[in-house]
Amino acid sequence: MNVVIVDDSPIVRARLITMLDDLENVRIVGQAKSGEEALEVVSRINPDAMILDIRMPGLSGVDVLERLKKSHPNMRIIMITNFPYQQYRERCLAAGADHFFDKSTEFDKIIGVFAGAA
Repeated sequence: MNVVIVDDSPIVRARLITMLDDLENVRIVGQAKSGEEALEVVSRINPDAMILDIRMPGLSGVDVLERLKKSHPNMRIIMITNFPYQQYRERCLAAGADHFFDKSTEFDKIIGVFAGAA
């Protein structure tokens, strides 16, 4: 599974890469630090999945999610945030997010999404 990681924090991106690096079925094929970069990376690479932060400079992760689910409805999108408010969760899931995780308490659950993926 080809995965793109989108987060404005280089530390978070590096941690995700480290977490997913040992999974045989996962290949990190791109990174972005803003919503605009995320859309550009997807247009070039067409990944199978994306790990997407909600709050970023420019386009928010929610905006990116809504656009990508229209143009790439089969892409798996995992939303991550430090702001796990119920309204964000509901909006993201209604827009087509496959998962929604709180970075501070559920970060390690992200690997579980990919560990069983074929």
